[in-house]
Amino acid sequence: MSKEITVEQLLELQHTQDIVPIDVRSPSEFAEGTIPGSLNFPLFNDAERAEIGTLYKQESRQAAMDRGLEIVSAKLPELVRSIAQVDGRKAVFCWRGGMRSKTTATLLSLMGIEALRLTGGIREYRRWVVDTLEHFQLKPRMIVLNGHTGTGKTDILLELKKHGYPVLDLEGMAGHRGSIFGQIGLIARNQKQFDVALVHELQALNEQPYIIIEGESRRIGKVVLPQFLMDKKQNGIHLLLEMAMEERVRSILEEYRPWEHREEIHEAFRRIKSRIHTPVAKEIETCLLEDNFARAVELLLIYYYDPRYQHAADQYIEAPTYLKAANKEQALEQMRAQLEKLNVGSNDG
Repeated sequence: MSKEITVEQLLELQHTQDIVPIDVRSPSEFAEGTIPGSLNFPLFNDAERAEIGTLYKQESRQAAMDRGLEIVSAKLPELVRSIAQVDGRKAVFCWRGGMRSKTTATLLSLMGIEALRLTGGIREYRRWVVDTLEHFQLKPRMIVLNGHTGTGKTDILLELKKHGYPVLDLEGMAGHRGSIFGQIGLIARNQKQFDVALVHELQALNEQPYIIIEGESRRIGKVVLPQFLMDKKQNGIHLLLEMAMEERVRSILEEYRPWEHREEIHEAFRRIKSRIHTPVAKEIETCLLEDNFARAVELLLIYYYDPRYQHAADQYIEAPTYLKAANKEQALEQMRAQLEKLNVGSNDG
């Protein structure tokens, strides 16, 4: 009989690198969200899971169980061999800690392979995530990097992170840059996936004296930031980066590569076209059709993004420290210098 462990016990074992979570749910369930660090060894693939679900609803629980046993029996030897090749202790889980994880953990134990089982499965883990975020006490002060679209704020923060600064990359966790064009070239994450990434990042950074973030609205693509994070940002130290239009346009073209995503660019523009003065909107559309992306970006910044950003900034940025840079490299140096002035240097010395 396999031994059960709680979510807290599993996370502690992961922290000491003493366990590997094994997710036996279907590939689509795994893709929707799992415990970080988990490996997927599905007991049923998506089609098999759908078939068993249909039998359960249309015939009976027994019919579904019989079909499940038939499917599992054929793949058990390979499943056990595959899991056995994973180094370290294993903790098996499914959706609710039900039949799939019980079956897998029992068979592994019978084969002499130690396999713990997560009580309550991924559902209990998600409950832990939600509860932890709801009651999270964020200790560090926030240093917020603000700036108009195209000033390279995300690149600057990622570079700081490489050098040991405590950075919370909200856009990276969301899989979205925050604008109407923000998902282009990225895979946007849902709220559950974002919350999982966020709670673990916050726990890792919570003993730092400060955290650096980008000035974001509460919604980034498909996800919404928790209110305690917005409150902490509001009361943080605000830096405001300024950069010339030409450099901002160049930076946006470099990041988005619109010539590789023409259809997505046109679709995103159609969604905001009505919010832009008609003659300007027509010129932007013409530029996009003619692949004159630099001019299209410049017009979008002047007539759409900059006014919207300025309006939002006026609402919550009070007495910021201004950073004026010719490019992202210069902005990075100014950012590091400013952090030193605030006596918050990196952790790598």
